[in-house]
Amino acid sequence: MRRRFVTCLRGHCFLTALLLCPGITLAQDTAAVTGIVIDGTTEAPLANVRISTMQETVVTGPDGRFSITLTNEETTLRFEADGYLEVTLPAEGANLEVLLFRYTFAETVNVEADAVELERPSTNPLASEEVLRVAGSIDNIFRALDTLPGVAATDDFTSRLAVRGGTPDQNLTVMDGIEIHNPYRLFGITSAFNPETVENFQLTAGGFGVAYGDRLSSLLIVDNRRGRRDLQGATALSITDGNIVLEGTTPIWNNGTWLFSARRTYYDLILDRILENQQLPAFTDLQMQTSWDFTPGHRLSLTSLRSVEDADLDFRINRDRPGEQADFGSDVRNDLASVRFDAVLGARSTSTTIASWYRNREFFDFDGRIRLDAKRSNTADDKLAFGLSTIIFDRLLSVRDLSLRHELTVQATPAHLLSAGFEVHRLRTGVNQTISGDRNSYEANGSSVEGGSGLPDSLDSSLTGTRSGFWIQESFTPSSRVSIEPGLRLDWNTVNDRRTLSPRMAASYSLNPSTRLRAAVGLYTQSPGYEKLIQSDYFIDLSAARQLRLLYEKATHVVVGIQKNLGNNLTARVEGYHKRFIDLLIGRLETEAQRLSRISQYDFPENLQQSIPRRPLITSDPSNAGGGDAHGFDILLNHTNPSAPLTGWLSYNWGRAFRNSYGRRYAFEYDRRHAFNAVGRYRITYKFEVAATARIASGFPHTTPTGLRIAAVENDLGRLVPETDLAGNQVYTVDYGNVNNLNNDRLPHYTRVDLRLTYQPGGLEGRWSLYLEVINLLNRKNAIVLEPRLQHDPGSTLPRLTEIPTGGFPRIPTVGFRLHF
Repeated sequence: MRRRFVTCLRGHCFLTALLLCPGITLAQDTAAVTGIVIDGTTEAPLANVRISTMQETVVTGPDGRFSITLTNEETTLRFEADGYLEVTLPAEGANLEVLLFRYTFAETVNVEADAVELERPSTNPLASEEVLRVAGSIDNIFRALDTLPGVAATDDFTSRLAVRGGTPDQNLTVMDGIEIHNPYRLFGITSAFNPETVENFQLTAGGFGVAYGDRLSSLLIVDNRRGRRDLQGATALSITDGNIVLEGTTPIWNNGTWLFSARRTYYDLILDRILENQQLPAFTDLQMQTSWDFTPGHRLSLTSLRSVEDADLDFRINRDRPGEQADFGSDVRNDLASVRFDAVLGARSTSTTIASWYRNREFFDFDGRIRLDAKRSNTADDKLAFGLSTIIFDRLLSVRDLSLRHELTVQATPAHLLSAGFEVHRLRTGVNQTISGDRNSYEANGSSVEGGSGLPDSLDSSLTGTRSGFWIQESFTPSSRVSIEPGLRLDWNTVNDRRTLSPRMAASYSLNPSTRLRAAVGLYTQSPGYEKLIQSDYFIDLSAARQLRLLYEKATHVVVGIQKNLGNNLTARVEGYHKRFIDLLIGRLETEAQRLSRISQYDFPENLQQSIPRRPLITSDPSNAGGGDAHGFDILLNHTNPSAPLTGWLSYNWGRAFRNSYGRRYAFEYDRRHAFNAVGRYRITYKFEVAATARIASGFPHTTPTGLRIAAVENDLGRLVPETDLAGNQVYTVDYGNVNNLNNDRLPHYTRVDLRLTYQPGGLEGRWSLYLEVINLLNRKNAIVLEPRLQHDPGSTLPRLTEIPTGGFPRIPTVGFRLHF
């Protein structure tokens, strides 16, 4: 049965609602109604939508789902959401799907049966309010996302994520339709996104549609909310920064709104005055968004962003000997300006056009003489045993992206939804770096950005090119139980002068009103570009990308899953996945000529020849010789009502990830066999809430040293000779072997518990709240890395080698405050 209700809406935003129905479950004089509310433009679930009857009001969870009970006398439901028109609709069906449009995209409210939910597999929506309430998130979306199945934070202090066997540079981040090349602030400690201004976040861990490309692993969609019409604001303080948000109606345009936010670190304002001639790492973010509904169905939006980060530190280290010092400086800029036009074209089509200018500039320099605990002689006197290593480097990485994106959607028939679009990026990127002094002996891979031995001593490289993509996709819903979404994407890039086609397909099948099967398969490609190096662990010199005509990196995704609504706002999802990577860009091994040239620089006596690293080392020269695969399964049990007394989620992932390169197959850098996360909140009383996040996971792969070798130092003639301490004793350093030793071991398991207590005088709807939080409550010393240490060994001629766990969060108590006015 299909009914259509046509209502003329003259407000500033319009809503089109689609309700899905197969039979209401009756229990004498009541009926249970469940459903999902999603954004009609992005198809992202909407959290915190209020659904009410005469007797009851409920709120949608992070995944947009709700459950409410109606009496026999009640036949309608009222939907209310900030930024959306309040509307009352007939409750016809037991499993409803409601599409809300923030824009004036239609002058009708459609209520239809036999619709199909078109949610793709591996989609993880997360409401901004959840980010603000998850213990240990520090108001950072990336720290909340790493509690989801298949997602792993690469370390504690930065926000980079590895998703289902992919590297951080293979993740695509899109804010309001604009590709964000640097989604981090403060060296990755926090994110570029303020949850106070975001409508919702959505991570797709694999199998995403053809509308997005040029990344192999995952897609993060960030939708900023529109400013509210009432003049109001909010302010918050966290461990990393403070922020203020102001919003209201545009005075010039009657149908316009504006939203302004400012974020800034605060500790530096105090400590910089105490520490003379020191500038602690700090950042300032300013963001402005305005939108204007100038005619029904037409909206113009303007967005601007300005971000500045800098630091200037001068350390004088006086441990066991004088002379240690380190100077560190940074200067990071992020700027964005965009214009967006959304329009309704007739009764069945919508169009979105986005033009943007984006610039990211990062400059870092380090100049120091420091003691390395991985290099010493075997004398008992530590003042003599340790020499000072000279480390000097500077790097400038720049990305300028002028882009145009257009999307067109046409509802050809009730069963056929067609979409097509294109994007064009005019990119100018560059790297200018110099490295002198000693290299990082802790890095087994010479192309590591952490001062690997394979990095060039000096490089000034720039790339200017055009990256473009075109896609077409159909959503076919032949019945209320089946949906099929085939699509095709064409990408081309002038940097490597190549083109690639990426077919993709998604489908879903409803077994019953509460259970749905989903699947996706497709090809994903990634072009070579310095803009990816912002998030990469390894540096690749792309100066000759055009001449070499480097291939697109490629990955094939296969995802199959089942999701079931268990009732009482509880959903369960199980997914299996497989990824196959080919043509991955890696640093190639030294050629024979390069190897012999390097060895010829050593001037070691005959009895120390074994300390010369003779096997080929990994360089930063590019090669499409990498490959690999990842497979596993995820389990997610999610309570979807954030206003319930007890809510949260449990996630588990079992996975295996491998790389095939350098003639061997070995564990991927972020291969994590097992990972379990428990995220929960419990409202103790009307005013108090406690939240906890518990994580336990297998350790990442680790390259274990093969032993020790004599350290080399450059003499006045430019030759490498054996290094000695102040007493003339030979100095030893750690030997990591060659590529056959990469990732041959594994770090200890990772465990962390974060706890938060929140005081809310006005309850969930109160204007202000205060929280106390302890990160790493148990003070576990997690091994993000095992750092080599050499100690005096009186029973041997060689120092004793040990590995110390470092890099994890210590116990960190913190406090936060939030106020709405």
